[in-house]
Amino acid sequence: MATSELPLIGIPACARTIEGHPFNIVGEKYIAAVVDGAGGLPLVIPSLPTPLDPDALLDALDGLLVTGSPSNVHPGRYGGEASQPGTLHDEQRDATTLPLIARAVARGVPVFAICRGFQELNVTLGGTLFQNVHEIDGRLDHRAPEDQPIPVKYGPAHPVRLTPGGVFEGLVGVPEITVNSIHAQGIDRLAPGLRIEAVAPDGQIEAVTVVDAPGLVLAVQWHPEWRASENPVSMRLFQAFGDAARSHAAARRAGAASAGKGRGHVAA
Repeated sequence: MATSELPLIGIPACARTIEGHPFNIVGEKYIAAVVDGAGGLPLVIPSLPTPLDPDALLDALDGLLVTGSPSNVHPGRYGGEASQPGTLHDEQRDATTLPLIARAVARGVPVFAICRGFQELNVTLGGTLFQNVHEIDGRLDHRAPEDQPIPVKYGPAHPVRLTPGGVFEGLVGVPEITVNSIHAQGIDRLAPGLRIEAVAPDGQIEAVTVVDAPGLVLAVQWHPEWRASENPVSMRLFQAFGDAARSHAAARRAGAASAGKGRGHVAA
């Protein structure tokens, strides 16, 4: 397939300062998963001090992948208590992603939200977060051990139970899967309009979809982008996202072609 025919998948960046210079960065594993799993053409969306207009971006996009990040959603975004000292925030990303997610969901642009993106979706739609899940009575420590190699950190950590008859069970075809776990934040109050698709053994919400959304919205707390091509469950999720993006791209092209024909038949 020609590059021009691939669905264009936007990936919002994280804002970072490196050696005193501002950078916008996206982990390569997310970019690779868009190419190899979703079959899309990745486009990095900068998180600038003055955010780009979300509708202008979405006019050109066929899908939105909202990534994980070492930073946390700022608690001011959901009325939470002040974060513990040393907590990393990225308010430029917050200002970019939250309006972008809201407009993508409303417009039917397919969305796949991962880890921080999963939390951003919940906040965007009116939910709240636990800032440190491991401090909540009865909850597991969902963080990865810091002193382990990256492949160990991203290795299988715990099972999640999929909602019977839900979207995720339909996509993966089994009632339970095993996932990695690399997060401190997690969903506290579920946003209105979100449907629980998977739950960890301690009751922590691990996957959601949006009820009655005009386009596909998948959101997971774990990291399916990690070596996605080696994980059949991850590939099913990315393929579903890619298929939805291709359908959106086809509809967008058809709309553009129809509009072009209309302009060609203006009465003299």
